[in-house]
Amino acid sequence: MDRFEEMRVFAAVVDAGSFIGASDALLMSKAAVSRRVAELESRLGVRLLHRTTRKLSLTPEGEVFHGRCRELLGGVDEAESEITSKSGEASGVLRINVPFSFGLLHLAPLWAEFMALHPKVVLDVTLADRVVDLVEEGFDMAVRIARLPNSTLVSRLLTSTRMVLCASPAYLQARGQPARPSDLASHDVLSYSLLSMGDEWEFTGPQGSASVKVTPRMRSNSGDTCRVAALRHQGIVLQPSFLVGPDLLAGTLVEVMPAWRSIELGVYAVFPSRKFVSPKVRIMIEFLVDAFRMRGWPA
Repeated sequence: MDRFEEMRVFAAVVDAGSFIGASDALLMSKAAVSRRVAELESRLGVRLLHRTTRKLSLTPEGEVFHGRCRELLGGVDEAESEITSKSGEASGVLRINVPFSFGLLHLAPLWAEFMALHPKVVLDVTLADRVVDLVEEGFDMAVRIARLPNSTLVSRLLTSTRMVLCASPAYLQARGQPARPSDLASHDVLSYSLLSMGDEWEFTGPQGSASVKVTPRMRSNSGDTCRVAALRHQGIVLQPSFLVGPDLLAGTLVEVMPAWRSIELGVYAVFPSRKFVSPKVRIMIEFLVDAFRMRGWPA
């Protein structure tokens, strides 16, 4: 048995969390996958996996071996990428993680265009607002919205967006217009729970910098949920311009305290290593840079 193939099958079982999942990913029968893992354990003389009827888990020896497998398989991928990059042709599966709302509104319309340009690249796009571990979770790259990107990753600025304080005209008519950040303490606030500032909202205005501790009427890990509640006249939101921009143009939401501006965020493409950047990652990043430049961003 090819040792590389044994490692590939074992890693697939761990990544999928089951023999069935690995068989689907590898296009092999479940019996063949199970047999190869059993042969690997027999050859090594150790048990790598705890098997129960409900789940699989790694033994201590399995954790060590899986880590080394990931390193070695990753090295093979990097070597192939380095050679493939000489031809400039991108191919293979590109796993990318993107923020949920931004991914739906502004990235989803771009994927068809990218696939038409690069037919040998298969996109695997995951939408999630949590910060994923690219290496641990097997992503090639991610799009992140932050003040500064993670210093452990390589990043490329795509565009920017600013956080806008806004509410519906009906809410403001009923509750009054805040004039300064401290006024927010007496208003209903709809808070995005993953905002880096938390409930200590920051502004810059005529008197310099100011921050206010808000007490949310509602918290949500979905910016869309906060936005819809604001559209239903339930309070004031602090949301990115890429999300509430159309509402501001339509007048269904209006900017609150326009003289006081909140923070601006960068939209970054991030990836784990500058040393080995595969053609599919490089081409996707250049595609996104051009796409946002052409579409008149920042929002």
